[in-house]
Amino acid sequence: MITHPEKLMFPEDGITKGELAAYYEAIAPYMLPHLRGRPITMERYHRGIQAEGFFQKDVKRGFPDWLERVEVPKKGGSVHHPVANDAQSLEWLANQNAVTLHVWTSRAPDLFHPDICVFDLDPAVDDAAAVRRAALQLRDLLGELGLRCWVKTSGSKGFHIAVPLDGEADFGKVERFAHGVGRKLVERDPERLTQEFAKADRGGRILVDTGRNGYSATFAAAYTVRAKAGAPVSAPCTWDEVERGEVGPRTFTLRGMAARVAAVGELWEGMSGCRQSIGQL
Repeated sequence: MITHPEKLMFPEDGITKGELAAYYEAIAPYMLPHLRGRPITMERYHRGIQAEGFFQKDVKRGFPDWLERVEVPKKGGSVHHPVANDAQSLEWLANQNAVTLHVWTSRAPDLFHPDICVFDLDPAVDDAAAVRRAALQLRDLLGELGLRCWVKTSGSKGFHIAVPLDGEADFGKVERFAHGVGRKLVERDPERLTQEFAKADRGGRILVDTGRNGYSATFAAAYTVRAKAGAPVSAPCTWDEVERGEVGPRTFTLRGMAARVAAVGELWEGMSGCRQSIGQL
């Protein structure tokens, strides 16, 4: 049951907590395969997105017994992350005013071996054409390495490119691999791309962010809503759509996703059967 469903979560758009929860209930069949087993960090907004939100990882106390959790070690202790393996868990997360769900690149019970490698293309300014070009450059580079990759909008300023893995490599190896690919990509187009994390050092270039691949690092889950005006969704898209310039980072929204998935289905479905090795790369 959703408490205070009338609460305005996106005031500019009139989107309530009830509508947010209804979205997550409807998208569950598409979203859950990408969430199962992954530790979740909630991005919560008790007063809607017009007020400051906060991130929450730990759900050790004060949460329902039926909610699945995974205990992960950290320096000096551990953290009990929620895990969403069913629609009821998604509904519960929405009831906590969790607009965005951020997930690990690995799944329980094997938390130390990622099953996905994620590249986050983050432009200094909104520039859909430039970030589309960078996404295609990265796709082509990964293709040269013999790797298939999938793409989704970030719901913010860029795109996320995902490489499914066979789960054999540990975080250190995946992180080194991602950084090496990012370095090679920047070497090919240093005037437009960079690995400098600080905005002051980017010089207006697009950041090829590979930092999503370390232990306990997270990325915005597929189909999650972002806490921005319009309620954009981090939604899977096709490479053809990117090439044709039909999608941008915030093309898809909460209110448009029902029609979107009805038209195209689950575009990341094929990832589950694609187990790729970076052992020789």
